[in-house]
Amino acid sequence: MCFHRRFAAAVLLAVLPSIAIAEEKSMSLWPGVPPGRIAAVGDEADTTGPDGREVAGRPVIRLGNVSSPMLTVYSPPEDNNTGAAMLVCPGGGYHILAYDLEGTEVCQWLNSIGVTGILLKYRVPRPRGDARPIEPLQDAQRAMSLVRQNASRWGIDPERIGALGFSAGGHLVARLSTNYQKRAYEKLDATDEITCRPNFSVLVYPGYLFDRNSDAFSAAELPVSSETPPMFMTMAYDDPVDPENVLRFSIALKQVKVPVALHLYSSGGHGYGLRRTEQPVTTWPDRCEEWLRSAGWLE
Repeated sequence: MCFHRRFAAAVLLAVLPSIAIAEEKSMSLWPGVPPGRIAAVGDEADTTGPDGREVAGRPVIRLGNVSSPMLTVYSPPEDNNTGAAMLVCPGGGYHILAYDLEGTEVCQWLNSIGVTGILLKYRVPRPRGDARPIEPLQDAQRAMSLVRQNASRWGIDPERIGALGFSAGGHLVARLSTNYQKRAYEKLDATDEITCRPNFSVLVYPGYLFDRNSDAFSAAELPVSSETPPMFMTMAYDDPVDPENVLRFSIALKQVKVPVALHLYSSGGHGYGLRRTEQPVTTWPDRCEEWLRSAGWLE
C-alpha cells in the first residue's frame, strides 16, 4: 500500500471510528505521461516536518511532489447511496495537497450523507513563478470526464456529479466550473469527448478569484455564464486569503443569474477543513448538506 493510503487509513480510523472505511478504487488519470509540466523534484511524500501546523489539535498530511495524478473513489454503503458524487480537490497553494484535512476526511463525510467522494490527487508543486498553473486544471478536467465515463460502474448518476474544493482547490473547482467548454490540453481519446462540467460546485475558503493588483474579479480566467453550475461558497470574514474572493465571485454569478448560496462567518481564519472547533465557521458542512438536499442533489 502506498504511503498516502496508509496514512489516510490511519487518520480516518482515529478521527472517524464510527464510520467504516469506504472501499477505495484508484485510477491513473492519464494513459501515459501527463500533458504539460511536472515540477516535482523528488519522490511523492508527506512533507510535514516535526513543527508542522496542526488543525484542531491533529496533524495534517501535506502531500508533496505529485507527478502521477490519479483519483481515488470512496463509495458509501449501498443502502445509503443517493447516486450523487463529488470530485474533491484539496488545497495547499498549488505547492502541496492537504491530503487528509481537505481530502480523505471530506470523502468520509460525503459517504455519511450518501455521496460518493472522488479524491483528486493533482500535480504539485506549481512550476516556479506560476501562481495559477494550468496542469491542475488539466487533471481536473480529465478526472471529471473519467468519473462520468465510469458512473454506472461506481453507482453514480452522471447528471449529479459535483466538485468540491478548498483554498487553492476551491480556485481549481472555480476554474473547472467555468472552463469546461474547451480542454486545457489536446484531446487524447474517447474520455475527452465526455463533458467535464460539474453539475454543482462547492467552494470552501477559495483563493485567487480576484486580482489583488487591480482589485478586480478574475473574469478572464473565470469566464462565468448562465451555464455555470450552481454554487455553494463559504468563508470567514477574518480569513487572511480575503473573503472578497467569494464576495466578488458571487456578484459575478448573480449578474448571469447563476444560483449561489453564500455563507460568510465573522471569524474562523483559514484551513480548517471540516474539523469541528468552537468556531461557528466549522459548521459549514451542515449548511452545505442542507443546500445539497434543498437543491435536490441528494434525492
